[in-house]
Amino acid sequence: MDFFYDLTHFGYLSNAFLAALLAGVVCGLVGTYIVSRRLVFLAGGVTHASFGGLGIAFYMGVNPILGAMLSAVAAAIGIEWASSRGRIREDSAIGIIWSIGMAIGVLFMSLRPGYTSGDLSAYLFGSIITVTRGDLIALALLTLGVVIGAIFWLRPIMYVAFDREFARSRNIPTRLISYLMAIVMALTIVLSIRIMGIVLLLSLITMPVVVANTLTKSYRHIIVVAPLIAICCNTIGLIISYQWDVPPGAVIIFTLTIALIAVKLLTLCRKKTSRLDENPT
Repeated sequence: MDFFYDLTHFGYLSNAFLAALLAGVVCGLVGTYIVSRRLVFLAGGVTHASFGGLGIAFYMGVNPILGAMLSAVAAAIGIEWASSRGRIREDSAIGIIWSIGMAIGVLFMSLRPGYTSGDLSAYLFGSIITVTRGDLIALALLTLGVVIGAIFWLRPIMYVAFDREFARSRNIPTRLISYLMAIVMALTIVLSIRIMGIVLLLSLITMPVVVANTLTKSYRHIIVVAPLIAICCNTIGLIISYQWDVPPGAVIIFTLTIALIAVKLLTLCRKKTSRLDENPT
């Protein structure tokens, strides 16, 4: 195939391929925590809030990813703090930060001299071929840290994800873990923006976990299966988008959707088969 031939000859394509693999691993692992703790809406709020910092950095002429990272981390910690202290309802805080972040981003990007609509769409919908070596190094370091954390601190993270009261009874520092995971979530979101974009990124975080959860109910198994599903769908989506010259983010989502539908249908067929075996006519 042309894709695999060009993969060894063009640096931008190899960067995109490695980014797709790394993002699949880190989004699968972090997404398992997000879905298990029912923080999908929070992740969406942080994702869109990061656009505010991105727009400000774009306007000031500094690295947009750095601005998005600072904004996302601040939003994640702020929402976690506000909800834990009861200052404001979590869904209200997310909605406010979500809209304000997007408004600030659009405003500052439009004020930048030489602004074009392409600058906005690249971050909203992703542009994986623009991934640089520096982006890859940052994503690789984050992925390594998340994998190490998943190996050595799986049990306390799992307890916090499912039952914080039980975790407190076991003297697990639930607040510290919640804040650390909020920061990790923000970093994962920001470093994956170039791949899927702000609008589409939430699907890469949640859909592989949903597919894995259809196959198994074990948290330990999900954190293994979800990254594998994300890697496969990212790779297939990238190959199809390259061959057909269509946006990779959208193709990856369609690939994940097909995988989810296929797994659901397979599960239904198995249930019907088992019922027929138990109740033969």
